[in-house]
Amino acid sequence: MIDHEVRVHRSTQRLAPPDQLAWKIAAVAADPVEVVPEVAAMVVNRVIDNAGVAAASLRRPPVAAARDQAMRHPPAPGRTGSTVFGLPPRVRVSPEWAAWANGVAVRELDFHDTFLAADYSHPGDNIPPILAVAQHLGLGGRDLVRGIVTGYEIQVALVRGICLHRHRIDH
Repeated sequence: MIDHEVRVHRSTQRLAPPDQLAWKIAAVAADPVEVVPEVAAMVVNRVIDNAGVAAASLRRPPVAAARDQAMRHPPAPGRTGSTVFGLPPRVRVSPEWAAWANGVAVRELDFHDTFLAADYSHPGDNIPPILAVAQHLGLGGRDLVRGIVTGYEIQVALVRGICLHRHRIDH
């Protein structure tokens, strides 16, 4: 494991790309480490957990509103798009709006996974946007699982190292 110091910099400071947090996160995502079967099995459990919570919230007004918003944003011409929970699979929308609608469905009841450390978080919040991008790009299950593992790894590392509530910041 590599420890990285994370601190705030003034916007006038121009950091070299390798010194930026986004660059470091991308480096983790691009690292070709294989996902072991036990981790892949846990990812499947988290996806089922998210889907169950989303299904339970589909008729709630915020979820219906987010789904309606997403349906107003079809994918760009010639692009695949992504599915939205509660709509037929043939209905596709732009990936950012699928991520929004599906994320609202997952978070509405707030019953999915929680990670507690220096702060608390819901790493399962990464699943809707990663799924939307994977669908839009036509990626397979191996890439989807890898993306979800990376999302969890980054979020858990940040929550272990940074307590936003101590600074009165709500993540």
